[in-house]
Amino acid sequence: MQAKLNTQNKKRMSLLKSIENIRLTEYEYTLPESRIAKFPLEKRDESKLLQYGPKGISHHSFKELDQLIPSGSLMVFNNTKVIPARLIFQRETGAKIEIFLLKPILPSTVINEIMISTTSVTWECMIGNLKKWKEGETLKGFVEIQGREVVIQAELENRESRSVKFLWSDQNMPFVSIVEASGEVPLPPYLNRKATEEDKPRYQTVYSKKEGAVAAPTAGLHFTNEVLEKLKAKGVKEEFLTLHVSAGTFQPIKAEVITEHNMHSEQMVVSFESIENIKTQSEKIIAVGTTSMRTLESLYWFGVKLFNNLGNTFFIDKLFAYQEFDSLPSRKESFQAISEYMKKNNLSEITGSTEIFIMPGYDFKVCEGLVTNFHQPSSTLILLIAAFTNGSWRDIYTEALEKDYRFLSYGDSNLYWK
Repeated sequence: MQAKLNTQNKKRMSLLKSIENIRLTEYEYTLPESRIAKFPLEKRDESKLLQYGPKGISHHSFKELDQLIPSGSLMVFNNTKVIPARLIFQRETGAKIEIFLLKPILPSTVINEIMISTTSVTWECMIGNLKKWKEGETLKGFVEIQGREVVIQAELENRESRSVKFLWSDQNMPFVSIVEASGEVPLPPYLNRKATEEDKPRYQTVYSKKEGAVAAPTAGLHFTNEVLEKLKAKGVKEEFLTLHVSAGTFQPIKAEVITEHNMHSEQMVVSFESIENIKTQSEKIIAVGTTSMRTLESLYWFGVKLFNNLGNTFFIDKLFAYQEFDSLPSRKESFQAISEYMKKNNLSEITGSTEIFIMPGYDFKVCEGLVTNFHQPSSTLILLIAAFTNGSWRDIYTEALEKDYRFLSYGDSNLYWK
């Protein structure tokens, strides 16, 4: 047994060295502006679907997805709901201050809790035109909600950390109602256009439920109720978890040494029932989107912490998965450790955060399949795709460009198999 563990640790030390040698230039490709889908298709499920697996590449329509997923498989969806996180205030001078919600601070750091707060809330934000926001100046806005005028105030609590306190005049209104009535849809910067009314329903999955994301889990944008029903009819199971997508998903990699990239943190919420269903799943598990994939893999590593008595803090550091461990449990053993922890602490759900950085060399522990979109060059998501496809991402993307696939958030879809 000790000899086996020594071999595992040598492999992991070698892996750490190999990922440090990954260079950003290896994951660049030319994406013409004309190939970026600026607007969604009229019908969600009429997007193209490129399938890649051991048998190579094949081309389909997304509405044929049920024909490609084996009966008995479990598809895991991210049910986060995009909030209109871009808030615009106007100073008395006429200057506009744009406040983009990033991370909750008070009265809770848990997104699900802060969204239902009816008291003042404080967020870490990105602030446009910050220089014109004077010290001690309170910004005011007005919005009508359910026939009542509500006054919204924003106070800059800390200029350096960009923390902003929000107050509103109707204490019967939860913060989520304030944001939904006054905010704008936070479209990805590469769309290079203002949000329209059409974006409100379309930059949202049909199964979105838990408010808190500032970007959509875009792999799910292709699903319609009809597609979901056809999958159920075939015997494909579904499970939902929550990862609130942060603005960091669009953050470009600037470090030439990939491991030095400042990986963004995102909050996850997963129920006990989901843990149990994933633990007992014997057929294929397919993540719908890189956000679901990141959550599932992060759950596995949380189980590793519990399994190896490394503490019970549900936070996965960006390079945690590349460390040496005394032993690594199976998927079932890892999720069993989480299940036992939740039972012991009488938890119906767990909330955690992840910075997990999945890149070539990563050993996937949970999923055999992935539904996703086409991603930006030189991005963390391209690295994830390169890892999952064992380096075949460039052939896939070249084929997609040649076949006139549409790229990025409102673009076409992929189905990858291990």
